[in-house]
Amino acid sequence: MVIASGRSNRHVGALADHLLRALKDSGHANIKVEGLQSADWVLIDAGDVIVHLFRPEVRSFYDLEKMWGGAPETAA
Repeated sequence: MVIASGRSNRHVGALADHLLRALKDSGHANIKVEGLQSADWVLIDAGDVIVHLFRPEVRSFYDLEKMWGGAPETAA
């Protein structure tokens, strides 16, 4: 699971679009996407990897990292 933030709805949408294009170009099929229209929280299900892209306020509200308490954080 990957959790990342964009600075605004437009930024989150652009990140999601870029990632979707890269996944498709590398041969991944059947990618499922939720939330792209509002771009507050975009969920990309690429099979073995799930990507959550958030606006900072939405990421703070849902606090998914809390559910995975023991997982180490890495800097991008």
